[in-house]
Amino acid sequence: MAKKDYTAMARGIVAKAGGEGNIVSATHCMTRLRLVLRDTAQFDTDGVKAVPGVLNVIIQNGEYQVVIGQDVPDLYAEIQKFEGIKAGGAVEDAQAAAADAKLQHGNVINGILSFIGGTFSPVIPVLVAGGLTGAVLSLLTSVFGVSAESGTYTIVYAINQATFYFLPVFIGFAAANRLKANGYLGAFLGAILLYSTINGAEGLDFFGIPVQTVTYSSTVFPVILGVLFMSVVYKFLQKHTPVFLKTIVVPLLTMLITVPVTLIVLGPIGNTLGTWLANGVYAIYQAVPPIAVMIIGITTPLMVFFGMNNATYPVVFALMAAVNSDPLICTGMAPANVAVGGACLAAALLAKSVEEKSVSVSAGVTALCGITEPGVYGVLFPKTYPLIGAMIGGGVGGLLAGLLGMTQYVISTPGFISIAAYIDPSGSSYNLMVSLLVMVVALVIGFVATYLVGKRMSAK
Repeated sequence: MAKKDYTAMARGIVAKAGGEGNIVSATHCMTRLRLVLRDTAQFDTDGVKAVPGVLNVIIQNGEYQVVIGQDVPDLYAEIQKFEGIKAGGAVEDAQAAAADAKLQHGNVINGILSFIGGTFSPVIPVLVAGGLTGAVLSLLTSVFGVSAESGTYTIVYAINQATFYFLPVFIGFAAANRLKANGYLGAFLGAILLYSTINGAEGLDFFGIPVQTVTYSSTVFPVILGVLFMSVVYKFLQKHTPVFLKTIVVPLLTMLITVPVTLIVLGPIGNTLGTWLANGVYAIYQAVPPIAVMIIGITTPLMVFFGMNNATYPVVFALMAAVNSDPLICTGMAPANVAVGGACLAAALLAKSVEEKSVSVSAGVTALCGITEPGVYGVLFPKTYPLIGAMIGGGVGGLLAGLLGMTQYVISTPGFISIAAYIDPSGSSYNLMVSLLVMVVALVIGFVATYLVGKRMSAK
């Protein structure tokens, strides 16, 4: 496949989106360019899809997501060169913001999923980098003999622990940006929750109102609820405060109102919700582990297609907090992702044109590394039979993972590229061997099932 011309792609997308004057803001996640528009009627969906290099267009909660692949940062760099486009996700156009809010009220479920996905997507690189350092620590101590008392261990350990300890800060920033509030105030709220006299403190009160003891480190629900409330306060004050007082009054009153309400009401509620979620999901897993993981393995390509995969992160964090690993979501997605890779490679073998072969091979290799959007949008759904093969491979792999007790110890993109995430911190090699076996089986079955189904369909 020829090298992408990102300059031409950017021009084509902007033109078909109604021009740079119609784009209020542009951001990107791991695989998608995300646009907020002034006039959605000017967006030519078919025209954008026809731009070379574009895999698909997904419309969620008023946001137009152009699926590119993991090279989307290269395209985004070209988008940033348009002076009329606001980068970074801040929506300053009141009319566009109001229209977006109206769309959110029109579809509550879609809005919730879009909010969750948009909040966690920007944090994924931090989670991957910090999470995998846990596996690096295991290798340093078990293979290279690095002492746990050494400075080297201390530094790498700090990278790993800071990622999750300060998670409320990252989530607070991303959630506030997603809600079109002030991201730094969202991060500030997360930092306050982690302050030594607040985090896990006992016997606190606010003007005589008792503050429940909650440990906020590594949590997500308390800060999300707090930022949701904060965004309402912030927007109200922004609207009703005189311009010459906004710089001082808005941030001050926002935090003086938000922090006590979060500590007294929202934080404890969020902590309870997280506990209930973890206990509920883990109870389902314990009841029928093989079936539970198999369902994740089968449905992962569908979740990716509908943009619901990032909405599973709260469940993953809840499981991590409860049992120190994820035996369900990421564990089921690992065989599903590599099965997509196997299906794409089989589709390449069956493809008749050079271009189709090239696209399928590229998408297959990418999926083996854990990034399946190019395969899902570019191969599985357009051809249908690779989707069937991938779901069969993912289902069988998930069933096997559940039977053998596979789990993922750190949050990372499930696939061969993150194999270190399956290293048991205790030093046992069982889970690593099981994980390799599960993914190889899913890859092979995904490939074979796709090839057989594809051959049968082409013979009709």
